[in-house]
Amino acid sequence: MATTQHQRAPGGGQPPGEPVRVPFPVVDEVARHCAQDAEPSTVHIEIHLPGRVDEERLRSAFAAALARHPRALMRERPRGPLARRYEWELTEAPDTDPVSFPPCAPGALERARAGALDRAPALTASPPLRLDVVREPDREGCVLLFTVHHTALDGPACLRLAATAAEIYSDSPAPPSPAPARPDAAPLPRQARTPALARPAQVAPGSPGSAPVPGNAMLLAELPVPRRESGAPYTVNDQLMVATALTVADWNRAQGAPGADRRPLRITMPVDDRTRGPEMPIGNGTRLVEVGFTAAEPAPGTDVAALLRTTAERTRALKAQPRPQLGHGAGLLTVPLLPVAARAALTRGLRVAAGPWTSTTLLSNIGRIPYPLDFGDAGRATAVWFSAPARMPRGLTFTTASTGGRLHLALRWSRTLLGESDGARLLDLFTRHLAATSSEAI
Repeated sequence: MATTQHQRAPGGGQPPGEPVRVPFPVVDEVARHCAQDAEPSTVHIEIHLPGRVDEERLRSAFAAALARHPRALMRERPRGPLARRYEWELTEAPDTDPVSFPPCAPGALERARAGALDRAPALTASPPLRLDVVREPDREGCVLLFTVHHTALDGPACLRLAATAAEIYSDSPAPPSPAPARPDAAPLPRQARTPALARPAQVAPGSPGSAPVPGNAMLLAELPVPRRESGAPYTVNDQLMVATALTVADWNRAQGAPGADRRPLRITMPVDDRTRGPEMPIGNGTRLVEVGFTAAEPAPGTDVAALLRTTAERTRALKAQPRPQLGHGAGLLTVPLLPVAARAALTRGLRVAAGPWTSTTLLSNIGRIPYPLDFGDAGRATAVWFSAPARMPRGLTFTTASTGGRLHLALRWSRTLLGESDGARLLDLFTRHLAATSSEAI
């Protein structure tokens, strides 16, 4: 384990015995500026196992996994009113035990899911995540349910922690994980461009109820992975992207949203270039790109095969283009010329002002889970679900992962925008449009 205690170096440095300080990267700082209790910025991850883990072995394995990835052992350092930086402190060990075993009782999984959406782990205690091991009397096996504070960590980083814990728990090191493939750099295709100042369509409000409760709601589904012909020029991610665009366009037309047939769609897509091996950097490591669709492309009767090819050109070019994680403008907001309190107020104000130009929705496709997630006598993961925050003004996210040849979809939305019945209707639309991208349908 890398130590977090440094001796004072000649000419400066930290005093002996003090935790290492790490200034917040741009992504962490912007997320910290915009944090709010009404819609906690959490990432939820569920790992379903066919058997049940031993409590002490799992606690020990997860503690050892944190020791192997010491960058996860962080807490926000207290600061004064004029401080110009947020800083993480890296701790030698967890401040609190992140692993809990709620009582085995009916409804335990639904309660744990609700807690993952409604209560973010504290940033002031290391590590900024929780792991609930959920068991129910009428359900075989167990569920490892992680709640991650998105200011500190993203889903792939937490999954790397879970994979390391599985390797330690089962005493069976996993085979090397390949690095994500990155296309050669290429210019953006002309047809991918929409006017830079064009106001994108937003997800039309549904029926959240007369007095909606703040926060997020979620719906999980298991779907078949859409088939592709051998050598097809598009990927499953492109099929998911097209299904998302068609779903939102159909929804907006059905809701009678103003400009539904005139405004372009912009779908945010995280891109992760990190290696998946034990040396994977822990933190918020994805960069965000936006995939544009003209208003006419997801119209009724569209040529799905042609739209898949066009979308593939766009996503391939966007993945290949070097770009800061949150774009070029975000870095300017984090230049430490003013105290963080002033920069936070400015960032929140700009976020509100830019609300109408926020992307339509977010599609986060983790892809095929790159680890066996083998917990020995508790078995290998049979399903893995993720869900990304769905804060307003975007208010709706689609998150997908595949395990065992099945696609695991999480639909997550802001309860001020949509109600439970709206989520079910959106799931039906997505299921239908995803099936329409299958090679059997086009």
